[in-house]
Amino acid sequence: MDTKVVCNVRCMITALTGIQRYTQEVLSGFPPDMIEEVAPSPDIARGFKGHMWEQLYLPGLLKGRLLFSPSITGPLAVKNQVVVIHDVVPLQHPEWINKYFAKWYQQLLPRLGKQVKHIIAISDFTKQTILEHIDIPESKISVVYNGVNHDFLTGESAPLSIPFNRYVLSLGSLEPRKNLPLLLKAWKNILHKIPEDVGLVVVGKKGSPLVFSSNNIDEIPERVYFTGHVSDEHIPWLYTNAMFFAYLSFYEGFGLPPLEAMATGCPVLAGNKTAIPEVISDAGLLVDPYSLAEIEAGMLKYFEDDEARKKMGEKGKERAKFFNWKKTSAQTWDIIDQFRN
Repeated sequence: MDTKVVCNVRCMITALTGIQRYTQEVLSGFPPDMIEEVAPSPDIARGFKGHMWEQLYLPGLLKGRLLFSPSITGPLAVKNQVVVIHDVVPLQHPEWINKYFAKWYQQLLPRLGKQVKHIIAISDFTKQTILEHIDIPESKISVVYNGVNHDFLTGESAPLSIPFNRYVLSLGSLEPRKNLPLLLKAWKNILHKIPEDVGLVVVGKKGSPLVFSSNNIDEIPERVYFTGHVSDEHIPWLYTNAMFFAYLSFYEGFGLPPLEAMATGCPVLAGNKTAIPEVISDAGLLVDPYSLAEIEAGMLKYFEDDEARKKMGEKGKERAKFFNWKKTSAQTWDIIDQFRN
């Protein structure tokens, strides 16, 4: 009997984001002769057609073999399956995402969680939220943390032209949970208290003005630079040369960007909610992401205390050593291997 594991890589057809990066890194450490990657053609990979391929066509490819689904979703007809759940945002905060996407996953996730043989959660926070929303035994879930590509983050990287002598770095996703508008408010409020050669660099596009107007931001504050899309070759340089990295997300199933910053020695200012404290521990400055005053105080702390920045940079780099993709991949394969036969 063929004991290869079938890996559902439908997610890899789309643009490279967090889940795609996770899938790429984890699969790269699996024994290549023991897996078979399957995906639909690009023209039907997304949206309704993609879900129908996954639910109706994919089960017919398995022929009794174990299915590994690394991106939250998987076919409900397949019990012989290990699925990775990164977060349960559709169940906890459907108002943050597309309403059709939310409705689909509200129907899918509870059924999938009960049906599959095993679930991998990327943090203990995610594990606990799964248990809160899906009636399954705790023994059905294993926690395997995400990793960091240390070679990539500490190797050679390409500089990016920045219009400031010094800068604070942030990621500019305009999902509501990323909390960029409150960061911009805090930045505007402290501008008169910080050196004039320092700017805020936001990796990403400005996006819809509605995101800002709904948060009482009429215009982008001074000394804020949106890079637009940035290729991977520039990311390590941006982390390494930043004064600190600001990541005030309301909700994360894990929180990879602050961990990547830590791996380069960049001090981190981050929200103290959901999985972020579990990942960062005491190796970053944690604040209430809902509190404008705490965000302002955290940024001013780093601006005014060079020793605090240095200390957090060193602690962060040490903490990040605990996480690497080789370990993530090996632990994930060990779980899969238990169910493979």
